[in-house]
Amino acid sequence: MGLLGILLALAVLVWFAFRGWSVLLLAPIAALLAAAFSGQPLLASWTQTFMGGAAGFLAQFFPLFLVGAVFGKLMDDSGSVAAIARFLIHKLGPQRAVLAVVLAGAAVTYGGVSVFVAMFVLAPMAGALFQAAGVPRRLTPAAITLGTSTFTMSALPGTPAIQNAIPIAFLGTTPFAAPGLGVIASAVMLAVGLWWMARAETKARAAGEGYDGVACDVAGPPDLQRVRERAATAREFDPPELAHGRRSDLEPRLALAALPLFVVIGVNLLMSLVVLPRLDLGFLEAPRWGGVAPASVVGVWSVLVALTAAVATVVLVNRRRLPGLRESMDAGAHASALPALSVASLVGFGAVVAALPAFGVVRNHLIDLEVGPLVSLAVATNLLAALTGSASGGLTVALEALGPDFIQSAVAQGVDPALMHRVAAIGAGTLDLLPHNGAVVTLLAVCGCSHREAYRDIVGVGVLGAAAALVVVIALGSVFGAF
Repeated sequence: MGLLGILLALAVLVWFAFRGWSVLLLAPIAALLAAAFSGQPLLASWTQTFMGGAAGFLAQFFPLFLVGAVFGKLMDDSGSVAAIARFLIHKLGPQRAVLAVVLAGAAVTYGGVSVFVAMFVLAPMAGALFQAAGVPRRLTPAAITLGTSTFTMSALPGTPAIQNAIPIAFLGTTPFAAPGLGVIASAVMLAVGLWWMARAETKARAAGEGYDGVACDVAGPPDLQRVRERAATAREFDPPELAHGRRSDLEPRLALAALPLFVVIGVNLLMSLVVLPRLDLGFLEAPRWGGVAPASVVGVWSVLVALTAAVATVVLVNRRRLPGLRESMDAGAHASALPALSVASLVGFGAVVAALPAFGVVRNHLIDLEVGPLVSLAVATNLLAALTGSASGGLTVALEALGPDFIQSAVAQGVDPALMHRVAAIGAGTLDLLPHNGAVVTLLAVCGCSHREAYRDIVGVGVLGAAAALVVVIALGSVFGAF
């Protein structure tokens, strides 16, 4: 009965989330349903286990959601994102239209800008470029996905994406975990994605299909309120807040626009590898500071300091281009709240499920599988990211559910935590791009395309490339370890 309750709870969560119901409501309802089938006390499951898991996630990661969203909003309102994207698109031009859009998305997201901010800026530029190049409009969402939601989210070393920060708290790693494998995985994702896009473009041209060769079903600007609940768990920015604040009428010079992105990367590297390792952080093990191991927080601190420094930089160099600084910062802060609470609710659901006796049997079976801990971890993160439609939520639930026993078993078998970090992050960013994923729903709306017209190519660049990279990382890591 306990296992049936878990499956039924997951079905309820996925079914209603796909129809746009708020995860804030669905997660506790599904958790209580699973607890009821296992005969667990319902109120205690809700207020102690569920809320304990959700509160723990917020305590660890809400600062990243907050500062990251503020940074993204300031970069948008100052015109910096548009300036960077416009420069790359202009330099590469219509003859390399797909590559231009991909690199523009990669540049801003690797520098810490939210994918939602990037997609709203890139979509109209990509549309104009694709029209000039004669590339079908239906390929626009796939090009933006490849640049913003693949290798810069889960594989590229040091990326400040929340998906790269979450494993740090569980594994005691850094944002630069397994850098060599991360670079190789990024190359695989980019190569597979560009191959797919080139193939799709060639077939379209051979068939005589131009920019509007296949009409999309959705027209006009997206209804941000309508996509809000689906988008809330997908990334770290609440889309309706993009309409708030005041945007600059003038774009900064490229050097000033790109400076905050280099600050993110440079400060993150400096904090991770130089500053924090030299500090005596043993005081964190005292009860007053939560009794945590320093290794479980310093990686998150690195990203937090890097994003904070970038916020200060974008304000300093663009002060005259931020006419409504308070409004922009308020909008960024507000944009962080709903995604953080939504993902925390998924984590609370996972905490309840992980505490059920029936799930203990499943966890033990997963640990005992002869395929090895890396494959088991990849399967768990893929499955839970797919079910929740959220890479960050699925990743946290997977690591919470597998628990210290699984991690200790893997380390005992000689598996480097850095390798586990990279496998977990890439695994969570593979099957999260299912049709109900909030970023997919929002991107299609922004580009004016339907699932029927554009989703196949999103799978080609977002799922196939990540799956290939995951296989390569597991194979290389199993032979050579983390590097």
